[in-house]
Amino acid sequence: MRVLVVDDEPIVLESCRRVIGAEGWEMISSSSAAEALSVLERIAPDLLLIDVKMPVHDGMYLMRCLREQHPGIPIVVMSGYATGETVKEAEALGAAFFLPKPFTPDELADTLRSVTKKTFKA
Repeated sequence: MRVLVVDDEPIVLESCRRVIGAEGWEMISSSSAAEALSVLERIAPDLLLIDVKMPVHDGMYLMRCLREQHPGIPIVVMSGYATGETVKEAEALGAAFFLPKPFTPDELADTLRSVTKKTFKA
């Protein structure tokens, strides 16, 4: 399983790397929406984990681009700003799950397992 994590906070990327690695999955990281779009031109991840609040282009912008260019990739949205409006917008753009920050390693692992289980049924 290959997971692309998009967040502008290095500590979040490192925390995600530990959890995703412990699951035996590969993680690719991007610190911006533009960088993530560039990565997606070369690599096809199985799942995306996207932060909402980022400089220049936010996670919702990235989700709009993804829905046009890569509509089948499941997306988990994470944010420290989990307002009802933000959650609704993420769901409208096709997010498989909204994970409020801060989250524990177990919450992240459980969320990723749940989304992959639903998406990649055997």
